[in-house]
Amino acid sequence: MSRMFVALVPPADVLAEVEQAVAPLRRNWPELTWVEPANRHITLAFLGDVPDEARRELSVRLARAAGHHEPIPLALGKAGTFTGPGRAITLWLSLRAPGRLARLAGSVAAGARRAGVGRPDERAYRPHFTLARSRKTAELAPLVEALSGFEGTPWDATSAQLFVSHLGPPLRYEPIEDYPLGRRG
Repeated sequence: MSRMFVALVPPADVLAEVEQAVAPLRRNWPELTWVEPANRHITLAFLGDVPDEARRELSVRLARAAGHHEPIPLALGKAGTFTGPGRAITLWLSLRAPGRLARLAGSVAAGARRAGVGRPDERAYRPHFTLARSRKTAELAPLVEALSGFEGTPWDATSAQLFVSHLGPPLRYEPIEDYPLGRRG
């Protein structure tokens, strides 16, 4: 059994832009848990613990789901935060084309459920690119302000990836399958 999720990964040049914008902030906010550059992604669906015997059917279903969606033009944008009672605070970057991402995420989650994995999420899908988390209440407005002018280079998301989470330490995400968008096979 492995803990898994499905995600999009921006190209290396986009990830380098993010790191250039975030590096000075990381140094000045060490109390936050910053997502390591190698682990940055856009989650489409968290699947939880996936039994080994479900992987083959999961792969078939995810490939089918991805194949029904054309590549998506994306770009990272301004920062924002998620907060909630008793929950960690999350600093993230927004994405352009949230409607198309939400449809892809819905197809991926439905495919996973048809394979007998994943779980329904009562919350609406909110596409974002996580930068950092805090386990306690923190004033993140200065970080949001510092990233308010960030506009990433546009790119086309051409595939979704299935990842295994290795909880570590260190936390590491391993891509194990790639599902091209727009190829109905």
